Amino acid sequence: MPMLRILILVIACCLPAATVFAQQDAGQRPLEQAMSTEEFQAAGLNKLSAQELATLNTWLNRTISTASAKAAELAESRVQTQARGFFNFGSDDPIVTSIVGDFRGYARGRNYSLANGQEWEQIDDASLVGVRKTSPGVRITPSVMGNAWYLQIDGYNTRAKVRRIK
Repeated sequence: MPMLRILILVIACCLPAATVFAQQDAGQRPLEQAMSTEEFQAAGLNKLSAQELATLNTWLNRTISTASAKAAELAESRVQTQARGFFNFGSDDPIVTSIVGDFRGYARGRNYSLANGQEWEQIDDASLVGVRKTSPGVRITPSVMGNAWYLQIDGYNTRAKVRRIK
């Protein structure tokens, strides 16, 4: 079931980019073809010379292409940021944030709610006994291979294997 939610999230984040690309394709047509005759005349574009109209079409298409590329880049970045931890997108950068509330050591099955809104569950037997901290800083790093993630509390070397659940 969690994988279904992830898939829905990825699709929902990609739809705006797909819409932008569809608009880009529509924007590539010259204005005189994209607009109705009434719209073209109401905008006063029928008063432009052929050269002025060509210049306007060139500018408009360049502007649409630039905006579309920026929107696609933003959508890709958003998907990677929001789905990070569910999937490894090849970034070695750690997720750096803090735990919300008290940290009372590691234990298999324990959930860790983070300040960035993510929630992770410990899936190994790592332990960090006797540690009690309020809102400690954490680093969650991806493994070199596969989709394993490791949580480390600032100031301690012990890492716990975790999986993102929210």
